[in-house]
Amino acid sequence: MSDPVLEIRGLRVDYGLGDAAVHAVRDVDLTLHRGEVLGLAGESGSGKSTLAYGLTRLLPPPGVVSGGQVVYHPVDGPPVDVLTLSPAQLRQFRWAETSIVFQGAMNSLNPVHKVSTQLLDVIKAHDPTSTAAGRLARARDLLRLVGIAADRLDSYPHQLSGGMRQRVMIAMALALEPQVVIMDEPTTALDVVMQRQILGQLAELRERLGFAVLFITHDLSLLVEFSDRIAIMYGGRIVEEAPAAQLYRQALHPYTEGLLHSFPALRGPRRELTGIPGSPPDLRAMPKGCAFHPRCPKAFDPCDKKVPVLGAAEPGRDVACWLHPVAAPVPH
Repeated sequence: MSDPVLEIRGLRVDYGLGDAAVHAVRDVDLTLHRGEVLGLAGESGSGKSTLAYGLTRLLPPPGVVSGGQVVYHPVDGPPVDVLTLSPAQLRQFRWAETSIVFQGAMNSLNPVHKVSTQLLDVIKAHDPTSTAAGRLARARDLLRLVGIAADRLDSYPHQLSGGMRQRVMIAMALALEPQVVIMDEPTTALDVVMQRQILGQLAELRERLGFAVLFITHDLSLLVEFSDRIAIMYGGRIVEEAPAAQLYRQALHPYTEGLLHSFPALRGPRRELTGIPGSPPDLRAMPKGCAFHPRCPKAFDPCDKKVPVLGAAEPGRDVACWLHPVAAPVPH
């Protein structure tokens, strides 16, 4: 996992233009290594999904990427900046190199087409020289890969359960064997038993196929178990990044600590559930200094005046908090 497969450098995403623009993602730096699972957590409105759609250039208007780079490292060949690809290059890049599992499978699948039609269209669009029999065999293999019987190819989305629809979306994302799979809250609408099955299957598929995962969710308890590393996002910025086990045992940023105390521990001593008071900041009128200081129980003098820079507080751990002096800021 030492080789980077996707590097996000100083990414900025706005909604609108000019002085009225809302800065939804602000100077984000993230590196996804080959074969790893990088979790991205934060409350609703923190910029997680906007970051995912920005780096894949899927932002609907009036969203616009206003700065930064998204550097993809293919297995063979030189690195490429996704933000500079032409429309034709971008069409080849999506699904073949990077795919995405959208939030809400029922809204992502076309309700008037069978599962077979939607899977076969993906394969045919990117491999027009393939035969009809070869595409059908590949579609059957994909369904079996995610634990669905091949005869379900003739089903419509409404004839499948919520968990099966989500598995179809995962199969579609893996159809062209991409190096990076972005999952935008893929288990939000599922019950906890189905969540466990989906995550277990994802872990097994990652071990077998070797793709890297950017897993986006507001449920930090899922990421602690499933991810190799976790990045915490607040107010459009990354405020902490660390290996999952280290972050769970000892959070450095007060916001991360609040998230960890918002769900009960299944093992070990009982702890009080405190949560986080207040609401996430209004992106149209961000507070001065650290965006979290109006809600932070540990805020002190510089917090309301200066924006902390994300940097290395410990080896392998980055944090943006005045409580932890950083050795050096993370370079763009």
